[in-house]
Amino acid sequence: MKTILITGTSSGIGKATAKKFAAAGWNVIATMRAPQKEEELSAIKNIFLTKLDVQDKESIAAAIASGIEKFGSIDAVVNNAGFGVLGAFEKSTSEQVMQQFSVNVFGVMDVIRAILPHFRAKQAGLIINITSQGGRVTFPTCSLYHSTKFAIEGFSESLAYELLSQNISVKIIEPGSTESNFFGAVSMAANDNITAYQEFDKIALDNWYKNDTMTSTTTDIAEVIYEAASDNKDQLRYMAGVDTRLYFGARQNKSDQDYVNYMRKLFIPEILNKESK
Repeated sequence: MKTILITGTSSGIGKATAKKFAAAGWNVIATMRAPQKEEELSAIKNIFLTKLDVQDKESIAAAIASGIEKFGSIDAVVNNAGFGVLGAFEKSTSEQVMQQFSVNVFGVMDVIRAILPHFRAKQAGLIINITSQGGRVTFPTCSLYHSTKFAIEGFSESLAYELLSQNISVKIIEPGSTESNFFGAVSMAANDNITAYQEFDKIALDNWYKNDTMTSTTTDIAEVIYEAASDNKDQLRYMAGVDTRLYFGARQNKSDQDYVNYMRKLFIPEILNKESK
């Protein structure tokens, strides 16, 4: 029986993924910052709940060690934990910038650094990094969030080359909009002394909500993650969600400037109309 460690399983994609793998017969090390609060996953026989905060290296090491002690080995890791800071970049504080990168980038790197000795010793292992459609396409008000997801895309692609030498695989999952309540797991850029972007932020977010008509379920995304973990394919990227295919298709099939113009008209048409007057 294979064993997988998943970060950020308290809700959303992480929780759905833990349930999917458990139902498929895997041992699951389901990690979160406050496992004592989780009731649903703790009731599933082959799920082991343990604390892991991606900003705490000691908790990362402890979760890996306790998972190996529980199940004997770890075969795969899913880096799912993350959040977003929304709003114009200038309004974000230095603390928000550091927090965004600490969780979404450095936390992923620290989990991978901690698991690699185990994988190298086995000369086997799989790392699955959950990025986003926002790791290859961008939307207004998400500049800080996108910078972290673009970073993980580049990091993962290069890391995949490196780890071939150790018979370790790296895969990337690129979810689109999901029912996981992303907007409930975000912070807004917090410098309220800067008011120049209020209209822009409202326009962009209103249009985002309006265009968010192709939402996937967390179960849909979990299915793609399971496919990546079990298909034995030498494939790096997995798109997840109808909207991901839409935006990736636009990026691929349009010229660079035509694509930019397409996204401007979709998400900030009021700003374009205002500037043309």
